[in-house]
Amino acid sequence: MRHAHEPSLVLRISLACALVVLSAPFAQPPNVLPSSPSFPIPTNPSLSTPVVDGQSLVTMSKSRVYADVNVLLPREYWDYESLVVQWGDQDDYEVVRKVGRGKYSEVFEGINVNSNDRCIIKILKPVKKKKNQLSFAFQALDYCHSQGIMHRDVKPHNVMIDHELRKLRLIDWGLAEFYHPGKEYNVRVASRYFKGPELLVDLQDYDYSLDMWSLGCMFAGMIFRKEPFFYGHDNHDQLVKIAKVLGTDELNAYLNKYHLELDPQLEALVGRQSRKPWSKFINADNQHLVSPEAIDFLDRLLRYDHQDRLTAKEAMAHPYFSQVRAAESSRMRTQ
Repeated sequence: MRHAHEPSLVLRISLACALVVLSAPFAQPPNVLPSSPSFPIPTNPSLSTPVVDGQSLVTMSKSRVYADVNVLLPREYWDYESLVVQWGDQDDYEVVRKVGRGKYSEVFEGINVNSNDRCIIKILKPVKKKKNQLSFAFQALDYCHSQGIMHRDVKPHNVMIDHELRKLRLIDWGLAEFYHPGKEYNVRVASRYFKGPELLVDLQDYDYSLDMWSLGCMFAGMIFRKEPFFYGHDNHDQLVKIAKVLGTDELNAYLNKYHLELDPQLEALVGRQSRKPWSKFINADNQHLVSPEAIDFLDRLLRYDHQDRLTAKEAMAHPYFSQVRAAESSRMRTQ
């Protein structure tokens, strides 16, 4: 069962690991937020620049982690286009009732008329080729990244929580894709409010860090009680909303680094924006959810440059989750 707007009593636990059973309290907000980061992030810009006659042509983006997973695995692991699916007969199945819908499909409860077995029938919509809590299973995400897979549709609706068993599940892998360094991917993925800047500026050789931006949007929405945090009316407006928070100086630096240009219309819409400090979003309603660690954590997720964002493994090691790690360690010792 999905829940979209419950109090964030187990936010840290949910974000730390899909199977952690804890209820660590939030730290009380300080009077002054830290002005400088307290958690070091490895700097390893994995970039390669082709050179012809001494001239740099274009900067290729490459993931800082798990970049060569699919290079080392046999082709049959990731080449799903060569997979031969043993399809059943559609006449053997009947729709019982509709149970849900999404942007790309509708889902129905069905039945096999021959065996009376219940099943789920997913009917895809035509697609062009070209809280309870806002929470996330970092352990699951790191695992899927370690297997060479990008989820590409991380959002609250795709996080399910079993409160009785205290388990988290990341669902709906319909837009997931295997990652190959240098490969250009479709930017028409992810739900608008959770689209990374790379998608909005048409950078096609993106990587696992796209999922981390989406997570950052979810986390911002929860701690500031503003969901969605970036509320754009269309893809262009989505970038405008991001620029009004993160500013345009870093956006332009990002575009220059990867040799990208905005189309004139989008450039005019974005204009020139100053970066807004995260403290501007703190108020009486959300201050109990905000701590120096939370702000630092958020700041390391919501970055234009995907190479600078935390990886899932780095996120799990962030000081924001120190209480969760301590409680889990204590729980393991008492088992």
